[in-house]
Amino acid sequence: MTDLPSDPAIAHHAALDARLVAAVRGIRLLTLTSWPASTQAPFLDSVARGNPVLPQVAYPKHDFSQARRELAAIATAADPSHPLGRYLRDSVESWDLAARLLGALGTREVDVLSAQLFGTPGQPMPGHGPTAREAARHFIQIANELDHELLAPEEQVPVSAVALQLQLQNDLDDFFESRVINVVLDPELIAKAAAGATQIRLRSGACFSLYDRAQLFHHEALVHSLTALNGRRQAVLPSLALSSPRITATQEGLATFAEQITGSIDIQRLKRISLRIEAIAMAGDGADFIEVFGYFRDAGQTAEESFASAQRVFRGVPVSGGGAFNKDTVYLRGLVSVHTFFRQMLRDEKLRYCHWLFAGKMTLDDAQALAPLFESGVLAPPRWLPPWLQRANRLAGTLAFSLFANRIRMDRIAD
Repeated sequence: MTDLPSDPAIAHHAALDARLVAAVRGIRLLTLTSWPASTQAPFLDSVARGNPVLPQVAYPKHDFSQARRELAAIATAADPSHPLGRYLRDSVESWDLAARLLGALGTREVDVLSAQLFGTPGQPMPGHGPTAREAARHFIQIANELDHELLAPEEQVPVSAVALQLQLQNDLDDFFESRVINVVLDPELIAKAAAGATQIRLRSGACFSLYDRAQLFHHEALVHSLTALNGRRQAVLPSLALSSPRITATQEGLATFAEQITGSIDIQRLKRISLRIEAIAMAGDGADFIEVFGYFRDAGQTAEESFASAQRVFRGVPVSGGGAFNKDTVYLRGLVSVHTFFRQMLRDEKLRYCHWLFAGKMTLDDAQALAPLFESGVLAPPRWLPPWLQRANRLAGTLAFSLFANRIRMDRIAD
């Protein structure tokens, strides 16, 4: 593959994609909607005094009008009959929504726009299944019914951020056989961890568990970071290295699927994901930040964890309630979608399509629509794949049993 494709249509769309990458450089959706770490202490102090006070969050004004004009021009120039043109038009629409959202920070319009980007708790799961909120309540109920004493003693030993940093760094260096991703401590981080292409940040002073180490390795590093690194190798579509909002459901579904297929997810992790979906629904129904914070605390989270969880729900929207940042609704829906996609591809003997999902950050539909370009070598295959995907026989065995087990009706089995 050359840097300048000889096919005029491919060269045309490659030039448009380069313009797209330049146009969206400042549209950092999660970064610009996140709260500063300084908002946590005053709120937790007010809680400790017995008189909780709603956090005060001031969002800077953003003007992405020039970027939006450039995006519109790119969409106009893209050929909708060409797979690259369709990809670009879909990407433009997603980035434009994100730009509009960032221009509306602090208002309830963020709820509407984030729902268009990520869906809502009331949206049905794939296959006309239950809603995301119903699925979340299912996992919460199961987690609450399980006895915590089932945890092995070693699973209950806390791991410091410093210790996890060293452990995770060794895991990554072994995988890449060199220093490709750096694990660093960040005292300003509200979340426990965050991943970029070449860096994973851990919150200084946070306590982690045995499951956290595996989850960060398989979810953050070997999906989010790995797809960004592989995407940077795409000469024709460098935007495959970017976290476009439209790929969020597939990315989070793929990352959660990686946890599941490697045995790195536990019921408490599923509960945390599910609690966020229920909390988004609560906020949309009118619950304010204090009520949502209390919901997480009542569910067993610490005050610090509850603040971080509630902050995710209220990114960009008024803390008085009536709206939410809907991003966390994608986890369960994405997990089901990715699980189904892998079963279909293995059934149809198209495992290479699953590999292509790691060649950059894309949707499940992209992996199929761009197949001719992967087949012809216009798009590069992934440089790195997680170990569980390299072992196709083991993956096929797990999914084959899952497919069969889904046919068993538990409600028809006598006690």
